[in-house]
Amino acid sequence: MAEPHGGRTAVREVEVALGERSYPVRIGRGVRATLPDVIAGIGARRAVVVSARPAEWTPDPGVPSLVVPARDGEHHKTLAWVEELCRRFADFGLTRSDAVVSCGGGTTTDAVGLAAALYHRGVPVVHLPTSLLAQVDASVGGKTAVNLPQGKNLVGAYWQPRAVLCDTAYLDTLPARERTNGYGEIARCHFIGAGDLRGLPVEEQIAASVARKASIVAADERDAGPRHLLNYGHTLGHALERATGYRLRHGEAVAVGTVFAGRLAGALGRIGPARVAEHRTVVAGYGLPTALPADARADELVALMRLDKKATDGLTFVLDGPRGAEVVRGVPEPAVAAALARMPVEAPAEGS
Repeated sequence: MAEPHGGRTAVREVEVALGERSYPVRIGRGVRATLPDVIAGIGARRAVVVSARPAEWTPDPGVPSLVVPARDGEHHKTLAWVEELCRRFADFGLTRSDAVVSCGGGTTTDAVGLAAALYHRGVPVVHLPTSLLAQVDASVGGKTAVNLPQGKNLVGAYWQPRAVLCDTAYLDTLPARERTNGYGEIARCHFIGAGDLRGLPVEEQIAASVARKASIVAADERDAGPRHLLNYGHTLGHALERATGYRLRHGEAVAVGTVFAGRLAGALGRIGPARVAEHRTVVAGYGLPTALPADARADELVALMRLDKKATDGLTFVLDGPRGAEVVRGVPEPAVAAALARMPVEAPAEGS
């Protein structure tokens, strides 16, 4: 594990341009040390820090604060956890003029962001994403949500942070699988206009991914249309997460969903064989899975994909095409089932 107080490096900054709700995303080693300046800029007198990291990796916000241990992981993204957070805010005497800080992975930024959106009808929140997945995607854009038994991210609100501090020193502490997991969102950025990010330093990969997301969010803050592009690979990805009981991590599931999106676009005549193959090549290049889990059932996956938030008119996907990626509604179920049947399947685990 790297030292928690390592030196600073050059900081990249991306602005999420939303008028009076604009905010910076700062990317680089050591940027968590700027948290007191961010909190001072908000004018907060107190802060609650919800942290999934140990004390030495949880920064001091520079004002009187309460540290609440986070419940990280998809199984803890619940309304009950949001209620508990709001109760802790109230017990601490947090006001609308104070601030909330999240320090953890994407499930932490999602749940803490929703609690901040709801408490006093909205208190300032600052995100310190500590996983690659959260730095690339989950912490930026203002979407906050928790899960229901019926589906992922079905209860949420739009609540933009005041700042996002992507300290890449946190990435040194990640297990190898969790770091690779984060590349699922970077891989899908290849197909929504971010360009080929393979082989670049991680800070550049994060900055390019965030910049692409920021441009889309600035054009469509509340998911009226263009923002759906960010869900490339997610229709099947979310279904795979639920079907595997979240054994498949989000980035891994999105990676498989990205490969599938290429195959489905090819089956529908939207792209040619070379572009279909490119989907698998890019995903595999990041060390991500490209095949369906051995225990995946096509009928279950199709049923889960019907619950996708974009699905207002039958099965809906974001698919590549002659004009680039776009939302395609009413995709016939037989075409989806046929494309699933042609997907490669991972070998069963030994002894299963």
